[in-house]
Amino acid sequence: MDYIKRALEDRLCRYEKTYKAILVTGARQVGKSTLLKKIFPDRKYVSLDDPFLEQQAREAGDMFLTLNAPPVTIDEVQRAKELFRYIKIKCDESEEKGLFCLSGSQPFHLMRDISESLSGRIGIIELSGLSMRECMGDGFNKHFLPTMEYVAERRESLQKPKNIWEMIHMGGYPELQDGAKEWSAFYADYVKTYIERDVRELAAVQDLSAFRQFMIAAAARTGEILNYSAVASEIGKDVGTVKKWVSILEASGIVYLLEPYTSHVLKRAIKSPKLYFRDTGLVCYLTRWLTPETLAYGAMNGPVFETFVVSEILKSFANEGLDYRYFVSYYRGRDKKKVKEDGETLELETEIDLIIEENGTLYPIEIKKNTQAKAVMTAAFAVLDQIPGKKRGMGAVICNCPDVGSLRENILQIPVWYI
Repeated sequence: MDYIKRALEDRLCRYEKTYKAILVTGARQVGKSTLLKKIFPDRKYVSLDDPFLEQQAREAGDMFLTLNAPPVTIDEVQRAKELFRYIKIKCDESEEKGLFCLSGSQPFHLMRDISESLSGRIGIIELSGLSMRECMGDGFNKHFLPTMEYVAERRESLQKPKNIWEMIHMGGYPELQDGAKEWSAFYADYVKTYIERDVRELAAVQDLSAFRQFMIAAAARTGEILNYSAVASEIGKDVGTVKKWVSILEASGIVYLLEPYTSHVLKRAIKSPKLYFRDTGLVCYLTRWLTPETLAYGAMNGPVFETFVVSEILKSFANEGLDYRYFVSYYRGRDKKKVKEDGETLELETEIDLIIEENGTLYPIEIKKNTQAKAVMTAAFAVLDQIPGKKRGMGAVICNCPDVGSLRENILQIPVWYI
């Protein structure tokens, strides 16, 4: 399989010259090891997936680093958190940069150990699955904003996918991109490996069959406000167990919880997060949409399309080195809004699928699978005008429309391939 250039490569090279250690985090199979081997081919590479090396790193960290002296790349380093104290000692003993390149597939679990032992010595990079830009060979690397300035700059290198539903259905794991690997076999192996290895490491889950059913139930709710009770009722577990299992999915990079926008003036706002899977191919596999055609015309095409758009926007921030958690949120009010269209009165949810906040400006975004956008879809955007100290910026409907257009003075329709 040909290597696909990653948007993070330049930043990774800069970090090697800036920090004594680098940590690349991300879910399994997103390409962490391949990236590090490609960018630093002359480094010694060791993987703690090897049980012998894992045991040595956990029980004799000092000896392990003597035998694997820097500069060295250590893969799946979360398997031996005892090693961090010895990495810290090595970093403190030397003034050289780029001593250690580490990778781990449990970002949040790993952060706690890193913050305790390597704070100030390590640069952290989050690698996501392949973005649409990376799959298309597009080197544009600025985060998405629904502004005319962004649209004008994005248009210069823009490439439209032949079939957006094929891309959504395929997912972003690099191993699938050349077509040599069977789609269903890859995801079957992925789920099996993830459940049998990562889940058992992150928590003492005894009933792996029930956890598999939980993953299916969660995938069926991608793009929805997270209702722990509904999931618990479906799989026959208590709410506490479901909350614990959701945290496992989040900690291992399988899902992202989009938090609601908070402001004291939005008193009727729902406070629960929305659940999004990080990879749409995995959603399709778990919910049994086995071809792009059945997905495109099926009952879940809307939530999966929304999941794809949100995931791509998060990747655009992460690939630029920005922590998207500080930029994105959503809004949903408890009351419906009445609007008139073509002489009819419609009751619409007061919901904004995504809000991007930057420099005190709120950019509201609605996400629709439709090929045609309508201004009425953005009726809820006006709720942001109530928030003191914030300005409402340009809003947008991201959809499958043929080109960028204006729906209102401050609202655009933007094709999904502009993300």
